[in-house]
Amino acid sequence: MAQDGTIYPLDAPDEPNAIPLNTGGVDDQPASESWFRQWGDPMARNITEATLTPLLPDPDKANGTAVIVAPGGGFMWLSMGNEGWEVAEALADQGIAAFVLKYRLHPTAERLEDFTAFMERPRPPAPASTGDAAPAPRRPQRDLSNQLEDAEAAYAMIVERADEWGVNTDRIGMIGFSAGAGLTMHSTLNSQTMDLAFIGPIYGGMGPVEVPADAPPMFVAIASDDFLFGGQFGLIKSWFDAKVPVEFHLYQNGGHGFGLGNPDRTSNRWFDAFIHWLEVNDFK
Repeated sequence: MAQDGTIYPLDAPDEPNAIPLNTGGVDDQPASESWFRQWGDPMARNITEATLTPLLPDPDKANGTAVIVAPGGGFMWLSMGNEGWEVAEALADQGIAAFVLKYRLHPTAERLEDFTAFMERPRPPAPASTGDAAPAPRRPQRDLSNQLEDAEAAYAMIVERADEWGVNTDRIGMIGFSAGAGLTMHSTLNSQTMDLAFIGPIYGGMGPVEVPADAPPMFVAIASDDFLFGGQFGLIKSWFDAKVPVEFHLYQNGGHGFGLGNPDRTSNRWFDAFIHWLEVNDFK
């Protein structure tokens, strides 16, 4: 399949290890789950049943750490390969139990042609730069109650089956990409049931937040040419001012959605830095 931005239809792949989270459906969703391929990556949309797919390490390499992996896609689709399965496999290779969260999404058009037209619609131009590192305009806040419920159910399942999966319940973290980074942050700021040991929002929103008293250590990576960056450091300053450990990698280039990395981009080595950060903080 061509490695370009064209949207191609894709038959739903087998997901034999996906475990239903039984968190319910999606209101006002007439369409069924469907898949497409873009940039060579399998993507799912109109997800109405959340699942959790474990990718467990070789028992000889397992270190007890677990990571919930939340792919991105603007809460309208999920980049299941680039930001889900591939990341989980890389974590498992490091002895970390990885769990890909396929969370519920907001509805999109039933027909792929209509969805494609929506994706290819003209966008308004970005505001002209004033020369200052002005914050990027805030996007309207979405209702993430379904997605938070899915993340909480995933965390609860990992805790419940920790002995079976070789997980130390004091070392369960969450990493997310783009919208998945948003869900990771939303879970950190709002969940009453998740006790995350660490978080890794990767190329997510960078605006300031109110940091909870029990906030976990945070690893952040984003490229300076990512439209979500816009010269903002508010998220990092929020964690720093709260005196919670934070590591921040601002890469020269890489754009948005680089997953584990793109060749010939400085962001290509962020995963190595993340693993080293886990090691130094005794999470690996």
